[in-house]
Amino acid sequence: MDHQPQIETMAVNPARPENSRALRWKSFYKKLAKNKAALAGAFIILVFALLAIFAPLIAPHNPSTFDLPNKLQPPSSDNWLGTDDKGRDILSRILYGSRISLVVGILSTILGALVGIILGIVSGYYGKWVDTLIMRICDVLLAFPGILLALAIVSVLGASTTNVIIAVAFYAIPTFARIVRGSTLTVKKLEYIDAIKAMGARDTRIIFRHILPNIMSPIIVQSTLYIASAIITASALSFLGMGTKPPTPEWGTMLAQGRSYVAQAPHLTIFPGLVILLVVVGFNLFGDGLRDALDPRSKK
Repeated sequence: MDHQPQIETMAVNPARPENSRALRWKSFYKKLAKNKAALAGAFIILVFALLAIFAPLIAPHNPSTFDLPNKLQPPSSDNWLGTDDKGRDILSRILYGSRISLVVGILSTILGALVGIILGIVSGYYGKWVDTLIMRICDVLLAFPGILLALAIVSVLGASTTNVIIAVAFYAIPTFARIVRGSTLTVKKLEYIDAIKAMGARDTRIIFRHILPNIMSPIIVQSTLYIASAIITASALSFLGMGTKPPTPEWGTMLAQGRSYVAQAPHLTIFPGLVILLVVVGFNLFGDGLRDALDPRSKK
């Protein structure tokens, strides 16, 4: 009878991390709801996501139809944002271009995060020579500016939307790997992880059931912030002619096509540039809000 309370305590202890996670998520939602900047960022993201999804229904014109007699027209009732050098409606091209830019940003982030998470957990959990090898490779990749590394990869693979996703995702891998490694090293030292190991749990169960759920906060924040960076990088590649090829509507391509008419028709570059700015600001505001809400040291 004297040992019964100890047995019950040992049975309850493994569940405490899950209960703690539930409390943290409740606190997270409360903090996020109070952050007006984060809500503004979420609203911007939601608006552009809806515009991308319903672009065929919202776009007033076909984004690829030439109308040469009406080229370089300023904003009007027929073309709210004007027309480009081939008479195509800029608003329609921006709406369809949001599909490509958001898909490239999100898919490249997901791809880079998946590979980075695996490498980071393996590096932090097993340590030793595995940790050294993975981290040295990451250091080499991080030594190059993101746009230059992406440009080099696209130059080898060829210019296309798919290759842009691969190139942008490739640069995300070392960033996620280092973040996940640091978080894994912290969680791995907790007492309940030692208790689970003593009970004979397999490494895969410990990693995916007990470590990964407890390190999701920095991963979520980094993913949100990296989407903004991925959109800028993808637009830069398209602007340099190494990304999505014309006549496919893409924001970076639209900027490149409009730079020759900056003095004559500045709206060709102003509106795509403003859209890129808005989306990037939206993701950054939301990412900053997530970071503040998920930070256990934040008391606001």
